[in-house]
Amino acid sequence: MIQLDTKRNTLMQKVYHYQLQDVAEPNLYREIFPYVELPKIPFTHRESPMDPPEDIWITDSTFRDGQQAREPYTAEQVVRLYDLLHELGGPKGIIRQTEFFLYSKLDRDCAYKCMERGYSFPEVTGWIRATEKDFDLAKSMEVKECGILVSASDYHIFHKLGKTRKEAMRDYLKIIESAIAAGIRPRCHMEDITRADFYGFVVPFAHALHQLMEDTGVPIKIRTCDTMGYGVSYPGADLPRSVPGIMYGLRYYAGFSSALLEWHGHNDFYKAVTNAASAWLYGASSVNCTLLGIGERTGNTPVEGMVAEYAQLRGTLDGMNPQVITEIADYYRTELKYDIPPQTPLVGRDFNATQAGIHADGLMKDQEIYNAFDTKLILNVPPKVIINAKSGLAGVAYWLNNHPELINLPAPVDKKNPVVLKIKEWVDEQFAAGRVAAISDAEMAWAYKKFSN
Repeated sequence: MIQLDTKRNTLMQKVYHYQLQDVAEPNLYREIFPYVELPKIPFTHRESPMDPPEDIWITDSTFRDGQQAREPYTAEQVVRLYDLLHELGGPKGIIRQTEFFLYSKLDRDCAYKCMERGYSFPEVTGWIRATEKDFDLAKSMEVKECGILVSASDYHIFHKLGKTRKEAMRDYLKIIESAIAAGIRPRCHMEDITRADFYGFVVPFAHALHQLMEDTGVPIKIRTCDTMGYGVSYPGADLPRSVPGIMYGLRYYAGFSSALLEWHGHNDFYKAVTNAASAWLYGASSVNCTLLGIGERTGNTPVEGMVAEYAQLRGTLDGMNPQVITEIADYYRTELKYDIPPQTPLVGRDFNATQAGIHADGLMKDQEIYNAFDTKLILNVPPKVIINAKSGLAGVAYWLNNHPELINLPAPVDKKNPVVLKIKEWVDEQFAAGRVAAISDAEMAWAYKKFSN
């Protein structure tokens, strides 16, 4: 069948209807995933067209996937982080949802306390086991949407569940039908999609979900889960690893709208943020993240990273308040005692710090030379210099000019100021004597007091 695509204003063929391939043996894509070597990235050089949705947004899994990599949050901590997510997402609710386990009393108490805040965004959603009891539990809590695990790869279907593809698809559909009957909007978590037979299982299953959606009138979401971080965004890369290919296939061969597609990535190969942005660009409205990227193994896509990607792709923050990112980082450091690596983008203590004298000299002349954006204005974190053996006169002068909370500097100083020269000489003596650690802010304040008198 040929139909006019009103978005592209061209005739498009709609002739493909992929059938389930119920294979006898699992397809493990051994040429791509040899396991005893690093995985391979094959190319077909067939490129999927970029097709970004009109609306894109962020969802959060801090209290679900993020809980699998650290000790449980207390209810008080969850509510505080939920408040910060609400503030960060802004009045338009760019951070649209957050999900909770509903297994334990603590999980449920946390979800209840967040729902009691009365915020429209982030909407509280659940993640449940595929049992009638859990469906009833979610319904009693008035959680309108819940995630349901529907593993997609043969690794999971054959080796974890001990089923065939046909059996898995049949059982998944029964579970989802039960969820709908219980009054729950299903969010189908297609786990391990980047190792799945896309046109042999994923698309036929998605077809069945689409038909169920038409029959019931209940929207069904698909969360595409890059469980092992295998996804790649490269043009022309082959399935099952191609993020553009996954989004294109679900949009044009399974008929899912962008608003019902979500990407959930992991960072095993340093691709979490890029893959999530690519999911937006190639058709998914939603990307699923955690605060600071905390999650099992290497972690998830960080919420704060996608806030920055949103602003860069759309040219606006759309009401999001990025200064809350700094509040979140401070809360993790001080209240949760979480050790954020100091060079972590946007949230590390030293993400916009330099230790090189030549860079400090550039900052003194024009911050734009060595600061990627106005970090003081946007994140409430001014650029800073860390004093070490390489900081030079410029580093000392910059430090003195930018720590009014520690020293009472009557007027800005330059590299030729006598106090700067004396402090620089003192710094050099420290490292000549064998010191290796940077000079602390407290030590610099002491040195200013000593040499300015």
